[in-house]
Amino acid sequence: MEINYRLFTKEDSEAVIDLWRRCKLIVPWNDPEKDILRKLSVDDDLFILAEEKGGIIASAMGGYDGHRGYIYYLAVLPEFQKKGVGSEILKKIETKLLNKGCPKINLFVRDTNLRVQAFYKKNKYQIQESQIYGKRLIED
Repeated sequence: MEINYRLFTKEDSEAVIDLWRRCKLIVPWNDPEKDILRKLSVDDDLFILAEEKGGIIASAMGGYDGHRGYIYYLAVLPEFQKKGVGSEILKKIETKLLNKGCPKINLFVRDTNLRVQAFYKKNKYQIQESQIYGKRLIED
């Protein structure tokens, strides 16, 4: 299995949205096309894809606000899970964030997606003693 990791390009949009659908990351309140456009306008170097034989098999979208780093849309096609692809793309985002001076990364796991807990624990992420509050400013 030869995996190539690279930056997202606009031409990848349809394939990435399909990946997110297959990994059940799309929810009604987030428009994936708008999420991609928003990401491309800020730190587009923190949007990484993994390819195998020219097909997109994984994605990770990072962000950094000068205080904390964030990881969103980490997705790996089911047939490539538990083969190191997720850990590798996670490391690539972590390295990019560290190079920007980021001291800590936060990520969010929906209550409906708890099956990924073992993956994040294996990659040394810990549940924080915090609650997340959100307020939508623009409806998708």
